[in-house]
Amino acid sequence: MKNLIVIGHPDKQSFCYNGIFKKVKIEIELRKEELEVIDLYRDSFLRPRKKLIKKYQSLVTWCDRIYIISPVWWFRLTPRMEVFFDEVFTPGYAYKFVNITKTYAYPVPFLKDKKLRTYITHGSPALPVLTLYVNSVKLRLVMGVYSFVFGWKLSLFTKTKQFWSVPFVSDKKRKKYLKSVERDMRRDLGPLTKKQKEILSA
Repeated sequence: MKNLIVIGHPDKQSFCYNGIFKKVKIEIELRKEELEVIDLYRDSFLRPRKKLIKKYQSLVTWCDRIYIISPVWWFRLTPRMEVFFDEVFTPGYAYKFVNITKTYAYPVPFLKDKKLRTYITHGSPALPVLTLYVNSVKLRLVMGVYSFVFGWKLSLFTKTKQFWSVPFVSDKKRKKYLKSVERDMRRDLGPLTKKQKEILSA
């Protein structure tokens, strides 16, 4: 299988980068599956960036699985991740609108064959985001972005995972978060062989 990771954090020491991204990357590499990485904060976003966006689109077309990793800033993902959505998942490439009436249309997804997992980290605790803010970050991401380009699938909800209070929780809690990522990867890629486990523990 062909795998694509899209990482949207500028700090290489962050939990997103040094924790989740590293874990996903290692799990794929251990199985010697094909892997490409889009590191949004290592690429130049100076305009014009038509060439860069074409490269990103070709990688999205190429892959079977996409892993998106980003923190939440101001109730959205990072600016470059949002640019990725805006400029890569464009009409004509990722979806098209089909008119029902003169003023109403529905999106037809072109990337519905892709398998997608998303990991987003919050600085805030779960309770206010899930209640007071009605889980708006996840709802907007799944229903306002993913459903347009990947189609309506229950897995878009179940495979969009949120980790809470990341800057404030203990190392033990962060390890639990990473264990959750590890379980997801084993579901996607299958269990490790004895030899792969030895490599991982070395």
